Amino acid sequence: MRNIYLIVFFILLGVNPKINAQTNGFEVIKNLELFDLIYMNLDKYYVDNPKTGEISKAAIDAMLQELDPYTVYYHESNIEDYRLMTTGQYGGIGAMIRKTDDYVIIAEPYEDMPAAKAGLKAGDIILSIDGRSMKGLDTEVVSDALKGAKGSTFTLEYERPNLGVSTVEVERDEIKVPDVPYYGMVDEAGKVGYIKLSSFTQTASRSVKEAYGKLSDQGMEKIILDLRGNGGGLLIESIDIVNFFVEQNEEIVKTKGRIIDENRTYKTRNRPIDLEIPIVVLVDGMSASASEIVSGSLQDLDRGVIIGSTTFGKGLVQRTIDLKYGAKMKLTIAKYYTPSGRCVQKLDYYHKNEGKVDEVPDSLIKIFHTKNGREVIDGRGIEPDIIIEPEQFARFTAVLMGENIIFDFATEFAQKNPEIAPAKDFKVSSQVYKDFKEYVLNQDFEYKTATQEHLESVLETAEKEGYDAKINGEYEALLKVLSASKEEDLDLFEAQIKTLLSNEIVSRYYYQEGRVVNGFQEDLPLKKAIEVLNNEKVYKSILKP
Repeated sequence: MRNIYLIVFFILLGVNPKINAQTNGFEVIKNLELFDLIYMNLDKYYVDNPKTGEISKAAIDAMLQELDPYTVYYHESNIEDYRLMTTGQYGGIGAMIRKTDDYVIIAEPYEDMPAAKAGLKAGDIILSIDGRSMKGLDTEVVSDALKGAKGSTFTLEYERPNLGVSTVEVERDEIKVPDVPYYGMVDEAGKVGYIKLSSFTQTASRSVKEAYGKLSDQGMEKIILDLRGNGGGLLIESIDIVNFFVEQNEEIVKTKGRIIDENRTYKTRNRPIDLEIPIVVLVDGMSASASEIVSGSLQDLDRGVIIGSTTFGKGLVQRTIDLKYGAKMKLTIAKYYTPSGRCVQKLDYYHKNEGKVDEVPDSLIKIFHTKNGREVIDGRGIEPDIIIEPEQFARFTAVLMGENIIFDFATEFAQKNPEIAPAKDFKVSSQVYKDFKEYVLNQDFEYKTATQEHLESVLETAEKEGYDAKINGEYEALLKVLSASKEEDLDLFEAQIKTLLSNEIVSRYYYQEGRVVNGFQEDLPLKKAIEVLNNEKVYKSILKP
């Protein structure tokens, strides 16, 4: 029996015991055998029947968590998640969902997809699926129930706030989340094209090429590629996108791993589309992996100007390995290096400090040079040529988002207003904001400012040291000044609240594309990109050492 368990574990991991013994020695065999013994004794002696499948998955997940967040085991039941990550496709209804109180709600349906076609709207509460109550279930469980084969149907019972309970038959379809949710011209002269790329699935480069072609037909002379919020994906897709703007056979990425076979050089393999068009790439702290390959290589080759905030700093490469029984494993196999020779990896997962992951220390940061001789550094993601830090939302604004107050007001607004101005023009009017303020003040929620929390911690320290009696009067006076006031904060942070509220309302009418277009109004990095592209002298000066 014991040997059977050991063989099964080897098979599950796709390991050849003989090869493993030769390459990694006694330590691997010893630990696998101990795991086998524990597993066997649980099965033989545990007081209840152990759920062996769940135990195995928990053990594997815990083991991989000791490495890095990107080395992941996909059980056969989670293959749909893997498919979504690599292809952007899944069988389902085409809607974002999230948990609120006891139920999961529709957060945002995708345009022209089953949820929207069935009449479902943001804010709808999912009560039951095919008669099975969804009360108290996690988002993952509800998501699994919504997914299924194309053409299959189910009965959805939902509650629409203020309008009661309804039932609808929903037919699932093959959902393809678009790599390019929006493209268009963004300047008054109609010369600056814009492409928003949200992921690097198997169709990313094709989607960018199609968008680029349509913009070229409209007279585009300069291009903005927006990679903000893009967490990456397939390495080869990033290389093919860079290839649109650089010569064939240009080195873009090198990978270096512990295994010699993973030491590879990736070069552009196709004829470019345009070697002269001025390019700006927009990035932020959520631009990672393949996004950093695109922005980093274009920066290293002095082929484009990078604008925004420093990227995430993920310089690790993963490969998917097929296991037995329909399972897969995504495994970190190498680090990647941009054309200048730098690795952008920011966190050192190998040398953890009491479970915490530290950044690569400043003492190990090295300077590299772009093709024109400009200085760039490794170990810190991609630092933009022009840095524009994102606006930091106030604590109060974050609470309005976290408590779904902005979301819920947008839901009510859409019920009362059948139409609004086009997404690019819509703004929250003074009257709408007045209505919103009244709505907020009627909601039951509490919050503290960060300053108030710090002040309270000062009093705690003073009490321990015996100074509280001396400062009590001053403390009470200061606390009164700094205590959170909803009404005052609604005025103080009106501008940023209006921006978020406007975007949420627009999504109810114009979906994801509307969000992108409406966001242009207050988009400082985008405005800077247009300014730089429209000033040839400035653009060229940035690319010189």
